[in-house]
Amino acid sequence: MSLIAESTAMSSCVRSSRALSPVMLPRLRLLHQTGYRLVGRGLWTSPRCFTVSGDSQLLPLPSQARVVICGGGIVGTSVAYHLARLGWTDIVLLEQGRLGAGTTRLCAGIVSVAKPISIECQMANYSSSLYQQLEEETGVKTGCVKTGSLCLAQNQDRFISLKRLASRLKVMGINCNIIKPKEVAKLHPLVNIHDLVGALHLPEDAVVSPPDVNHALAVASAGQGVQILERTSVQQVLVEKGCVTAVETDRGSIKCEYFVSCAGQWAYELGQASETKVSVPLHGCEHFYLLTKPLQEPLPPNTPVVIDMDGRIYARPWQGGLLSGGFEKNPKPIFTEGRNQLEIQNMQEDWDHFEPMLSALLRRMPSLESAEIHQLVNCPESFTPDMRCLMGETPGVSGYYVLAGMNSSGLAFAGGAGKYLAEWMTYGYPTANVWPLDIKRFGNLQSSRTFLRHRVMEVMPLLYELKVPRWDFQTGRQLRTSPLYDRLDTQGARWMEKHGFERPKYFVPPGKDLLSLDQSKTFYKPDWFDIVGAEVKCCKEAVCVIDMSSFTKFELTSTGDQALELLQHLCANDLDVPVGHIVHTGMLNERGGYENDCSVVRLSKNSFFIISPTDQQVHCWSWIKKHMPNDPHLHLEDVSWKYTALNLIGPRAMDVLAELSYVSMTPDHFPSMFCKEMSVGYANGIRVMSMTHTGEPGFMLYIPIEYALHVYNEVMSVGQKYGIRNAGYYALRSLRIEKFFAFWGQDLDAFTTPLECGREFRVKFDKDTDFIGREALLQQRQDGVTRRFVMLVLEDHDTELDLWPWWGEPVYRNGQLAGTTTSSAYSYTLERHVCLGFVSPPLGPEGLPTPITPDFINRGDYEVDIAGQRYPAKAKLYPFSSLFTQQKRRKDDMELSNLQGK
Repeated sequence: MSLIAESTAMSSCVRSSRALSPVMLPRLRLLHQTGYRLVGRGLWTSPRCFTVSGDSQLLPLPSQARVVICGGGIVGTSVAYHLARLGWTDIVLLEQGRLGAGTTRLCAGIVSVAKPISIECQMANYSSSLYQQLEEETGVKTGCVKTGSLCLAQNQDRFISLKRLASRLKVMGINCNIIKPKEVAKLHPLVNIHDLVGALHLPEDAVVSPPDVNHALAVASAGQGVQILERTSVQQVLVEKGCVTAVETDRGSIKCEYFVSCAGQWAYELGQASETKVSVPLHGCEHFYLLTKPLQEPLPPNTPVVIDMDGRIYARPWQGGLLSGGFEKNPKPIFTEGRNQLEIQNMQEDWDHFEPMLSALLRRMPSLESAEIHQLVNCPESFTPDMRCLMGETPGVSGYYVLAGMNSSGLAFAGGAGKYLAEWMTYGYPTANVWPLDIKRFGNLQSSRTFLRHRVMEVMPLLYELKVPRWDFQTGRQLRTSPLYDRLDTQGARWMEKHGFERPKYFVPPGKDLLSLDQSKTFYKPDWFDIVGAEVKCCKEAVCVIDMSSFTKFELTSTGDQALELLQHLCANDLDVPVGHIVHTGMLNERGGYENDCSVVRLSKNSFFIISPTDQQVHCWSWIKKHMPNDPHLHLEDVSWKYTALNLIGPRAMDVLAELSYVSMTPDHFPSMFCKEMSVGYANGIRVMSMTHTGEPGFMLYIPIEYALHVYNEVMSVGQKYGIRNAGYYALRSLRIEKFFAFWGQDLDAFTTPLECGREFRVKFDKDTDFIGREALLQQRQDGVTRRFVMLVLEDHDTELDLWPWWGEPVYRNGQLAGTTTSSAYSYTLERHVCLGFVSPPLGPEGLPTPITPDFINRGDYEVDIAGQRYPAKAKLYPFSSLFTQQKRRKDDMELSNLQGK
């Protein structure tokens, strides 16, 4: 008897006739107290096993394979399926219990494209198509029914968020409609619409039978030669010289080149079990959902799925009745250490815990009060620190890949995620930008069990929370801080977190209501608008200090020319510059896309200081180490923690530094893009650089941490006469966007080339060393660029009353979709919103991309779609700021002359 059938038999003796009414809950608690417990059981028919021809006989363990996949759930079988389709052979998939008997058999079976970020929508959309075609491919019924789904909005902010999602989905060609409450009632007769303001209808969403989908993927994989072995537990992964060499199981070892951890909630322990530890930051939580018996009027199987995020619940049709679960405010973390699969699955139901979600269900569907309860299922799910799954090759071990931490969307993501990971392993990178999911966005600092436990207790409720722009996690904070943190905090700093590092957003002046500022979250004009405006004004007219210590900082040194040779190979720009010069450059991949965007300082003949974005710390380190020769005379060190970075921005920055260093800081004595080691105050060895990352005049100071507080105090003291003040990253963002500066992770990614974003001047094709990506860029230059990075200034947009653009908004040219925004900010100089993004011309007659021209950009009529409403915009390939400054000055002069005339 299978585990599913066994647990079904154990649970058949309980709850023959119970209604959903909350008045029944005391009786349900009494049943629990008197010893009756429903063991977690499968919802679906158990598929045939692959390796068992009797209860004890197992297929022999192969001695070697090219790739070993750990985990026989839907994620693991999807990876196996897609690897096999890409031509991989010698694949072994190991499952510690029965195939698909983990979270896969207990999940709710909903495949919806209503996901927070675009790459997740793409994965879910692909999964939906894959699950439908599997029936034809394998002959295995997957239980796929195209129900559609209804995402409900109980308030205007939620409705706005759904409209923004609809705009994004339409860009991807996904069918969706914003509908009124009355239309919701027509589509789903059980839904109470009296408190709704609208909904998003996704007609292509579906429900499936997860074990059957898993079985179909396994059948297709086995048909292409994949060996699937059940009841085989992976104990550790063996590593030599930083590469996977073998997998050790409870039945012996398998030599292999690649290992893929699709172990779900066990992926963390598995990563820690090996001698070379691998960080897989996820943690399990209990997840509950309810099953009813068939309703008096059985619910048709094509009834739409209901997602009521304001009520924290979802509901789908199930065997004439209903399946309903949710994401409560007080989740229950679980621990998997030392517990096997069966123990985790047979977790107890908890009616007290489920009561708020049951009440929310009855408010949304009052007619269910008389429905009979079939079962309350407790299904463990794994969650990550930022609500996004973990994908890709681990930074410390070559050949060790991870696909786990699905945040309760494993079924929706499995098809697409398996495809992308298989492409990653085959081609070196997927066919889409998966940086938001890349496991290298995390480091060891997010591996603390305490951190993960606290963070997932926040993450699980956040899945259905309304997330407005610029929201921040509240748990796991103050993990990494600058030495100036306490000093800045007492001066009114409001904080955000990036890669575990606390960074100031802005500084609240004395007398402002701090509480209201912290609690005001909106899609409209934010309450910090005037505060940030004052900081920007100070940056332009006087001098501001921004603590930018979170930036990634590396030192690359060698005894000979090895450091220069490596950087010349990695970087598109020419690093063979005189000592003291700073070079902005990209580190490109073979496609010419940005793996890293950095500033490199030549400290000495054989020593370089590399400055990269904060969240590039693990990724950039991994990229450089991947291409570093094994040479004892070449050394890379992460010195991010050694230096505090202060950004002095503004025309009076040179006066402050000159007074503190007794050295002239004018451009004649300290040219742009130059670095000197200087004394500032009493402190020696301060690396002073004439750049600000904003386009404004000023200097970056890289200060050994023991001197940080002294230098900051001296700068603030001397700067008082020059009008100095603190500023934060919101001001920095506004300044860099109005200057048309692109940032990695927002505007630049692994698919963006320097030629597409106007940075060809930072590519030195004629330098002596052949750099990575050179051939791709030469080919692109010959063929023509098919998309361009542009600046869009909104024209007919009321900052006070209209919704603000944030990022990801569709861009239309002459009424046709042309691209999307990648970042945006209010420009206090231009007194209007500025969006940065990419636009492309329509495809050619054969469906191929066509080269873009300046005329195409300059002669189009542009609009930016903000939550379904389009606003006209001007598009340019260079900054608007100088033009608008001149126009504003002329306008002010005219107003002044008119006033004097009166």
